[in-house]
Amino acid sequence: MPPDTDIDAAEIAREERASGLRTIKRMAPYLWPEGADKRWVRWRVVIAMVLLVLAKVIAVTTPLLYKEAVDKLGGDVPDIAIGAVGLTLAYGMTRLLTVAFQQLRDGIFAKVAQGALRQLALETFQHIHKLSMRYHITRKTGGLSRIIERGVKGVEFLLRFLLFSIGPLILELLLVGIMLAWMLDIWYLVVVTAVIAIYVAFTFKVTEWRVKLRRTMNAQDTDANQKAIDSLLNFETVKYFGAEAREARRYDHAMQGYETAAIKTATSLAFLNTGQAVIITAGLVVVMVMAAIGVQNGALTVGDFVLVNAYMIQITMPLNFLGSVYREIRQALVDMGQMFDLLEQPAEVSDKPGAPALRVSGGEVELTDVTFGYDPTRPILKGISVRVGAGESVALVGPSGSGKSTIGRLLFRFYDVNGGSVRIDGQDVRDVTQETLHQAIGVVPQDTVLFNDSIRYNIAYGRDGATEEEIIAAARAAQIHEFIIALPEGYETPVGERGLKLSGGEKQRVGIARTLLKNPPILLLDEATSALDTETEASIQGALKRAGEGRTVLTIAHRLSTIADADRIVVLENGLVVEEGTHDALLERNGRYANLWQRQKSEDAEAA
Repeated sequence: MPPDTDIDAAEIAREERASGLRTIKRMAPYLWPEGADKRWVRWRVVIAMVLLVLAKVIAVTTPLLYKEAVDKLGGDVPDIAIGAVGLTLAYGMTRLLTVAFQQLRDGIFAKVAQGALRQLALETFQHIHKLSMRYHITRKTGGLSRIIERGVKGVEFLLRFLLFSIGPLILELLLVGIMLAWMLDIWYLVVVTAVIAIYVAFTFKVTEWRVKLRRTMNAQDTDANQKAIDSLLNFETVKYFGAEAREARRYDHAMQGYETAAIKTATSLAFLNTGQAVIITAGLVVVMVMAAIGVQNGALTVGDFVLVNAYMIQITMPLNFLGSVYREIRQALVDMGQMFDLLEQPAEVSDKPGAPALRVSGGEVELTDVTFGYDPTRPILKGISVRVGAGESVALVGPSGSGKSTIGRLLFRFYDVNGGSVRIDGQDVRDVTQETLHQAIGVVPQDTVLFNDSIRYNIAYGRDGATEEEIIAAARAAQIHEFIIALPEGYETPVGERGLKLSGGEKQRVGIARTLLKNPPILLLDEATSALDTETEASIQGALKRAGEGRTVLTIAHRLSTIADADRIVVLENGLVVEEGTHDALLERNGRYANLWQRQKSEDAEAA
């Protein structure tokens, strides 16, 4: 068992290194972009690097001035007034210049870092919207948002610390080593190099162990976050079933796993810090003893002793942060790797290269021998053929699971058909751009979900740039204008998360209003009036009927009374078309539709 575990760990380490290299390669174009309009980015990077080198060169030469000042203090009184004071002032000036160059470097590079962060965040956001419906319904929103959040933070951290911590640290160690060998003795360089090598090896080894603990902690954090968001999104359901305590236990169980992982992470950090302190202190003592012996033998001055001490302190300070910086860089690479994995996630539904725009001449919709299943082992549609003529109103009815809503999703191209074709005015929806396809279809879903913004914003979402008059006209057509103006804040009334401050019927009417504002040539009504009372439903049906004039209307309905006046009714069952015709013709046939009609009349009579 242990050998297998070692093999797995080695394989994971190799994959992580490959992923880290991939992430760094993916980041490079944002730091050194192509194009004349991006030259300012490259110039900022170059200037920042020059300032970095200048800061480190000055930092390494500063202890030399300190050494000379100390040596002058051992001389005659005039030297104290002239040499030591002057050198001390120069020492202070060099320290000030070091800080000034560092801050100037950070200020110049900030625009580069923030620009890269913004561009990456935007690309990720746009890509997520391009991913298919199948991807989104299989991913948890809380986990997805956490990946993006950590990935974007990882970009900022990596740019700041990889360029301005690890790189400068290596440069400073090289310069200090050269100065020690040149000013004192090669053995100082040997000892310092050995101490740094042991320190780095210990730090990296322990940090690798800690990265695994951190990964576990992140997984527990993501799990707890998913449970919290899922519970809050289903706030009403939790209340309906009195499950507050159950949800609290579920969340606390997830947080318990996070607590355990966090404790291990904190304990391992204490071990890392202690080990680093022991190694650095041992190295410092050895080098200082060597310098003290040199002073006693007359080979070194007191200033040399101070110089050695200053250099050791100078290299130990950044080394103290090496473990945490290395761990954070590793974690940033992991977090960014997850974000880049998301960016490389292929879109299941994508436009063909050079796909033309959809040209709607009349709005004819035709499904020809369509087969489809969300799961290949469970087909939903089994060879359906339906034609909706231009300007015609066709209703799809049938029991739950018969494939009614699936047809709407295929028309909007949330999914691609497994077989057959879906065409609009003779154009296969797979051959045109999704943007123009979506512009041509207006959808009123059964469950209208609203943005956590004002009523005005949610109605205006139907068409970007709509005027106030157009928004009000759409609200009037959807029979919700009077309700809105009666509210204290009117059209500025916030609707709450997912529209929870509005009733089901009010949300539905807002959804209808924004679709009417969109003014598309094809309307898809998916149980559009299911959440309305009988009186409001009748007025909305009138509004929808008027809105459908001159348009192709495809209605998915459960309540048959709402589609009795459709030009044609298509009855689905088990993924097949079992009947088709007008309301009266289907009743006369006394088949499946007639049975559904009689059953609903009986249910309505019992309810009354």
